[in-house]
Amino acid sequence: MKSLPVTDVLPQIIAGLREDKAIVLKAPPGAGKTTAVPPAIIDAGVAGQGKVLLIQPRRLAARAAASRLATMMSTSLGDRVGYQVRFDNCLSPTTQLIAMTTGILLRRLQSDPLLEDVSCVLLDEFHERSVELDLALGMLHRIRTTFRPELKLVVMSATLDPQPIVNFLGDAVAIESLGRSFPVEVSYDDAASSERIETRVATTVVKLLGQTDGDVLVFLPGVGEIRRCASALESLHDLGPCRVHQLYGDLSAKDQDAVLGPSEFRKIILSTNVAETSVTIDGVTGVIDSGQARVMNFDSRLGLPKLQLEPISQASAEQRAGRAGRTAPGNAIRLWPRATHRSRRELDKPEVLRCDFSASLLLLANWGERDLEAFPWLTPPEASAVDLAHEYLTRCGAIDETGHITPLGISMAKLPLPPRLSRFMVASAENGCIRSASILAALLSERDPFRGSNLSLLDRVEQIETLPNNRSSTGNIAGMKNVLRVAKQIERATELSASSIDADSDAIARSLLAAYPDRVARRRENDAGRAVMVGGRGLKLSHQVVPSDAELLIAIDVDSGSTEAIVRLGIAIAESWLDSDLITNVREHQYDRSLQAVIARQRRYFLDLLLAESPVKCEPCEEVAEILMTVASEDFLSVMPNGSKPLASFIERVNFIGRVWPDSDLPPIDDHALAEVARDLCRTRTKLSQLQSAPWLDHLHGRYSYEQLSMIEKQAPTRITVPSGNSVLVDYSSGKPAMAVRIQELFGWKSTPRIAGGRVPIQLQLLGPNYRPQQITEDLENFWAATYEQVRKELRRRYPKHHWPDDPFNAKATHNGLKPR
Repeated sequence: MKSLPVTDVLPQIIAGLREDKAIVLKAPPGAGKTTAVPPAIIDAGVAGQGKVLLIQPRRLAARAAASRLATMMSTSLGDRVGYQVRFDNCLSPTTQLIAMTTGILLRRLQSDPLLEDVSCVLLDEFHERSVELDLALGMLHRIRTTFRPELKLVVMSATLDPQPIVNFLGDAVAIESLGRSFPVEVSYDDAASSERIETRVATTVVKLLGQTDGDVLVFLPGVGEIRRCASALESLHDLGPCRVHQLYGDLSAKDQDAVLGPSEFRKIILSTNVAETSVTIDGVTGVIDSGQARVMNFDSRLGLPKLQLEPISQASAEQRAGRAGRTAPGNAIRLWPRATHRSRRELDKPEVLRCDFSASLLLLANWGERDLEAFPWLTPPEASAVDLAHEYLTRCGAIDETGHITPLGISMAKLPLPPRLSRFMVASAENGCIRSASILAALLSERDPFRGSNLSLLDRVEQIETLPNNRSSTGNIAGMKNVLRVAKQIERATELSASSIDADSDAIARSLLAAYPDRVARRRENDAGRAVMVGGRGLKLSHQVVPSDAELLIAIDVDSGSTEAIVRLGIAIAESWLDSDLITNVREHQYDRSLQAVIARQRRYFLDLLLAESPVKCEPCEEVAEILMTVASEDFLSVMPNGSKPLASFIERVNFIGRVWPDSDLPPIDDHALAEVARDLCRTRTKLSQLQSAPWLDHLHGRYSYEQLSMIEKQAPTRITVPSGNSVLVDYSSGKPAMAVRIQELFGWKSTPRIAGGRVPIQLQLLGPNYRPQQITEDLENFWAATYEQVRKELRRRYPKHHWPDDPFNAKATHNGLKPR
């Protein structure tokens, strides 16, 4: 232990803990924080007789750390040092140091909210920032600041800036250790390559085996890439005395031990990011980094998970490279160009910002947290994710509207499963199908041994149920055995009656419906391969997800795509099974542009999923009026009566008075006024044609008092009687009042008539006998005196029978233009 860099700061750590200070330790890969700090705390007596919990983010890391610590502390695994992970533990009454996953710590906090028998908690690999780690930090901080200030807390990270954590904890001390024990030479693959990953890895492995004498660790995004690379490597003949190993979270403990233990052959270890932290594989001096990881993101807008292939962060790349320098000088090759390295994000995005928050919300509710906003978060979750989680847990009955946990929620929280699967298991107890449900819950929570198969959900359950007698299984036998093992542990953990005889397959579907109400989908009428889900999300059904004649289904395993989500596993359900409290029957209206009318349909919904609809007669109502009004507001003139001159004239006259006589206090007829009239008219109509034939003028008149209407008629008359006795229309359409009248009808008028209280002269369009304009004037007196004579000469020659007096001022007007008899 003396050779480990972290030993130099152990006195500082112990001193801080003696003062009940929280410790934030930054120690790069290879510093020895996982194996040196916990024993030092115990040996210094800081923990007294209490338990020391070493928290690891993964099961593999927890088991490996416990095994290594037991060796270093010269004790048997399960004696002074043990481990506890989901469905597996190695403990005894004498165990003081326990390596456990974060999930186990959170479950322990449910049964022992103050960790009464625990003296110290170490949160290792905190830079991973899983939501469980953030939860644990917040809960431990709450315990220390309210009930147990003596509880020791150590937060350990390889790459995270310690200062934000120190500021968050308040009473913490930041301590930094030296880096890795041995140098690592990092190189990049600067040659852009379109080759498949397995080809690039195989080539690089051969290259690295020649550069280093130790084992080679290859980081890959997932199990699929691991298996393809293993196949490519095993086909090579120039690997020498090497063995290819696979390492990922779902491996059995035996297989993991084979990877981590000593070997007479050089090892080529193909691993997911489980080997990025905590796990020390002695002998690794070469690392090949694909630079990618599969990350589960949660789309809170759609309520769907999305597994995405993403570039790893610079911090993660540093962690991976450090694996090559733990026990000797090493080499690391990054399969991306050096020039693009800086464009990678510096740190991983905290999971709390990209996860389904329902498990965290249920856990906090069960812990007794009453005010989620007051809970101490290092990074607060997104409000939309919290709202979605609250909606789901309320809908499935786990919490009430105020956020308090219900008896059903307490039963769910007891199970070591995500909320959906725990709700499923509680429902399966009610429906008498616990045994099959346990297999299905295990199948959905573990790696699917039938991945890529067209087997239905129930067929997969049946194949696992018939092990080991099933000799014709299409699944991975080892994976199926693992699912069966986990299923038995789930069944035991339910603490519910498992003695009931399994019901038919409907019981499973009914139980799933209780857990997945927001995943109910209805197959599209014209496309059996597609469906629409609660929330409106479009779905594409993979082959044989559910029988083709099933109209309703539950989308169980969904991969959110860019346009449509892909359903990989589903199950058919009957409409009669749906919760009647979540079904609504409503009459809905919409505008049909082809009919130019509002139409009505009677619709039945489950939540917001349309189940059935039928046309019904549309009756006038507020909703119909609002729809019709929206269409009318696009262009009021188009929905007013066509060719209605009185209506147009009234609008023009009112607006004319308001424009030339501001003091008249006459409200104008603008778009707002037309909108009010249209809204009144829409209340008793359903069609655009009815609106177009409506009494708009009467409604506009109704906006004005009797006195105002009288003033409009007087100051902006529609007609004026001229000297001939005829009543001539006044046209306001151009914005100015105008009259078109024959010259002979105006004899005797000495000046132009004026309106609007004498403010505006009427524009006179003086017509000849042929009704064609001869002159336009607003000054009749000047026309008679200056222009009439010239016009008279011209027109008298063309129309000799018409009246052309010498003195228009005093001549008698004629209504027909002819000479008076």
